[in-house]
Amino acid sequence: MNPLIVKALPGFIRRLVVVSLCLFLAAGSLDFWEAWLFLPVFFIPNLLVGIYLLRNDPDLLQRRLKGGPSAETRISQKVIILLMGLSSILLMIVSGLDHRFDWSHVPALLVIAADVAILLGLWIQFRVFKANTFASIIVTIVPQQKVISTGPYAVVRHPMYSGVLVVDFFAPIALGSWWGLLFALARLVVIILRLLDEEKLLRQDLSGYEEYCRKVQYRLIPHLW
Repeated sequence: MNPLIVKALPGFIRRLVVVSLCLFLAAGSLDFWEAWLFLPVFFIPNLLVGIYLLRNDPDLLQRRLKGGPSAETRISQKVIILLMGLSSILLMIVSGLDHRFDWSHVPALLVIAADVAILLGLWIQFRVFKANTFASIIVTIVPQQKVISTGPYAVVRHPMYSGVLVVDFFAPIALGSWWGLLFALARLVVIILRLLDEEKLLRQDLSGYEEYCRKVQYRLIPHLW
C-alpha cells in the first residue's frame, strides 16, 4: 500500500469520527437529517481531493499532512491554529445543541442551498490545489517556492481562506443552526489574523510577492477586502 495512504487515511477517518460525534452527541439523537446530509457533502469531496493529490501532486499531499500547532514554527501561528480548531469543534457542538433544543428554525430549502454553497467552497479550495503546488497547511516558505498569480490567485491573494470561509459560514446553516454562525464569525477573525501574519512573512521572504500584492489588491473577497 502507498505509504501516503497509510498516513492520510487515519487522519481522514479520525476527523470524520470527531465531527460525527460532536454533532450527534450534542444533538442527543441520530434523528438529525441535516447532519446526515452535511457529512457526505463535506467529507466525500475532501476524500476525492485527497485521491486527486495522491495521484497528481503527492508532494503537496505530503506537506498538507504535516499540519497542526506543533508543525508551526511561530508562536503566533501555533495559537491561531489552536483557536481555529477550537472554534470548529464548538461550531459543530453548538449546531448539535441547537438541534436538540430547537433554538433555530432554518427552512429545509435553505439547508439544502447551504450544502450547495459548501460544495462551492470546497471547489474553490480544489482550484487552489490545482493552481498552487506550494499551498502548504502551515505558514512557511518551502524550497523553490514562487509566487502564484494564476487561477483563483488572479482574483484574491488568499483564495484558500476564501473557500474555507464559504464552508465555515454555510456549515451552521446546513446543520439547521443560526447560533453556530457565532463560531463561524470567530473563525473569520482568527483566519484574518493568520493571513495578515502570513502576508508579513511572504512580503519579507518570498521574491516577487510585494509586486503581486500591488497587482492583486484584494485578500479574501473581490472588490471588498
